[in-house]
This record gives sequence, C-alpha cells and structure tokens, in this order.
Amino acid sequence: MSTARKTALKVLLEIRESAYSNITLNKFLKESDLSAADKALATACVYGVLDRTITLDYVLSQHIKTPLKKVHPIALESMRIALYQIMYMDKIPDSAAVNESVKLIKNSKQKHLSGFVNGVLRSVLRSEIKLPDGNDAKSLSVKFSCPKWIVESFINDYGIDDAIALLEFSLLAPPVTIRANTVNLSLESLINKLNNEGITTKKCQLDGALEIVGGIDVTKSVAYREGDFHVQDIASQTAVSILNPNSQESVLDICAAPGGKTFTMAQYMNNTGKIIACDLYEKRADLIAKGAKRLGLKNIAVCQNDATIINKKFDEFDAILCDVPCSGLGVIRRKPEIKYKDISEYTDITDIQSKILQNCATYLKENGRILYSTCTLRKCENEDVINAFLDKHSSFELKYQHTFMPHKDGSDGFYCALLEKSR
Repeated sequence: MSTARKTALKVLLEIRESAYSNITLNKFLKESDLSAADKALATACVYGVLDRTITLDYVLSQHIKTPLKKVHPIALESMRIALYQIMYMDKIPDSAAVNESVKLIKNSKQKHLSGFVNGVLRSVLRSEIKLPDGNDAKSLSVKFSCPKWIVESFINDYGIDDAIALLEFSLLAPPVTIRANTVNLSLESLINKLNNEGITTKKCQLDGALEIVGGIDVTKSVAYREGDFHVQDIASQTAVSILNPNSQESVLDICAAPGGKTFTMAQYMNNTGKIIACDLYEKRADLIAKGAKRLGLKNIAVCQNDATIINKKFDEFDAILCDVPCSGLGVIRRKPEIKYKDISEYTDITDIQSKILQNCATYLKENGRILYSTCTLRKCENEDVINAFLDKHSSFELKYQHTFMPHKDGSDGFYCALLEKSR
C-alpha cells in the first residue's frame, strides 16, 4: 500500500475536523519517513482533493445512491483521492489510483467497505465524466469547486468576467514572495545569497520584494535561518508601503499575527521608532515575538490584546495598521479549506470589523492615518465597512483604496484603504 496515499488520507480526515491544511500536512510529513517523491504525491493529493472537493463529489454522487454525507468519512476521502488522480493527474494510471484507494480501505477498520469503494470507482471508470459548462452560479460552483454562495458573492460584487477569473485563479498554485530584511542586508546581497543556495528569484515592482522562481523550500535556507527575509505576499507588502511608517513614528498593529506586516513596517522604520504589535491569543502573539527575534528587529513590542475592546493603556499613535479578521476569500488558493466554511460563520464579521476600526480611530493622533485591510474579496467586508465608517466620522478622509486580485495584480486577493484624520 502506498504510504503517500495513506498519509494523504490521514491528513484529509483531520482537516475535515477543522484543522488547518498547511499545519496538519506539515506535521504528518515531518513525522513520516516518506521519500521526497512520496511527500510530493501526498501533498498533491491533499491539496488537490481540498481544491476540487465539490467537483469530485458532483461526479461521485452520480454513482452513489446514498447521500454523500451518509458515506463513511474514510470511504469518502479514499474515493476522492482516487477520483482526483483519475481526473487531474495524468501520469498515474487510472487502475493504480483505484487499486491503491481500495487497499486503503482494506487496511483500515472499515475493510467491509472495500467492495463498495471498488464498485463506485470502477463505475466511474466505465462512464464519461461530464461537468456543467454554463455560466450560472450553480454550474460555476461545480466547475471550479467553489460553494455557490461565494460564486454569487463574486458575481454580485465584480461581475461575471472577474468572478470567473477569480475562480480560475483560486485553483492555481500561488506565487511565493519574500521581503528582504533591509536592516540586515541589501536586496542584491540577498539575491546573491539565495542564488548560492540554489534558489532563483526575480525582482518584483515593489522595492525590496522578490518572487521565488525555483530551488529548495525557501524557509529551509540558511538565509531564512539567519533572518535575511520573511515570506509575505506582494499585496500585503504593498499595503505597508501605502501606510509608509517612518523612523520617527509610533505605530500600532492591532491584529498583527503572524507578523508579516509588522516586520515590514519595522524595516521601513529602519528598526527605530516604536511598534506595538497585538493579537487576541497569546500563542499567536508569541509567533510575532519569535519572528522579530529571528529577523533581529528590536523596535517591536508584542502584547496580547482584544481589539474589539478599548485598551485605555494605549497612547495615541501616528499610524495604525488595522488588518481585521475576515472571511479570507482572497487566500483560498493557499488555504482551500476556508471556502468550505458555511456563510453563517460570518454573520457577525462586519460588526467585529467595524468595532475594531472604530477603536483604532480613538487611538489615533491628529493628522494620523489608519490603514484598514483584509484578505477577503467581499465588498461588504471592505468598501461597505469603510463607507459606513466615513459616514460617521467627518474628521477622516479616504486617501487611497484598492482591491488586489490574483488575475490583475499577481497577488493574493486583498483590500486596503488609507484613512487620514484631519482633526
């Protein structure tokens, strides 16, 4: 039995219980003795199944009389793994994909389901797989494996052309972009150092940013261990450039973990001035502190703080980064499990966002500025929150706003708005 597929099955079962895909997969791979090839196969199966679950289930449901929610999870995930290989991995023979998934069941506590799994998958092989090809929300949901409510949200907010492009890009591998730690070394020095480790890069338009083109996992490099860069999407880096904090300022990062924007701000400030970086949870706040230590950034003070409650200990700040909790629909290609959350989980999200933004306004000095940002593509969490805030705060002026889209900006989906307090 392929240990790669067994690992993929275990990871998927754990992720379906609300675990994070990247953390769970990394944990299993680290604990395994899989070869590099098997790790690659396990990774491809995990992310492939997560990316394409709705499409896979559409096909499976045509060959199973029982509602899929009543099928045992081990059997269902095993069939999804096999079907993903059949539909999307040309180098693996269909018969091998089926046989390996049947073996998974035979070697599990649910061995009595092996005949069922074999029968369903053989039925799939005998038939022609057809997917809907219309541009209605239901057809697009199946074609791009995205819940109907998200498809409808994209269409309503951006129109059908951008919606389809967003759905297409949600299934592509995202770029890996890093930020040079200019406190330590120049961008050219980092390029040379990475090149010496076999990691090739290309410069981004934004100064200090590099896209990884090839080589080893960049986080396994000596340059990473020595604090010469941190991984950060180009949209997130660009947002910091819009806020543009300087070395004379005091800055608040109200929802900072895991710390990428905090670190970039510290570098803009030449490791001087003062940044207060906060998070609701102590463990996540610790991630910021560990990252700052690795990068040698000493102008960051980390604290645990509930952003929805006024903190009377905070002084007034020159600049505030207000990167609020959100639905995360801009990063589903990095964390595909996000898209399977029910819309009901976001019932109160705009109220939370508005409350955090309002609190940030009370911490701001006259002529200070707030950068509001999210990693989602729902206008109700972006423009609508900003417009509602401006309606109530005549002393603030909108200086900049932009929605970053993968197919237009080569970045994650991201929104930011710069607000300036005039009095």
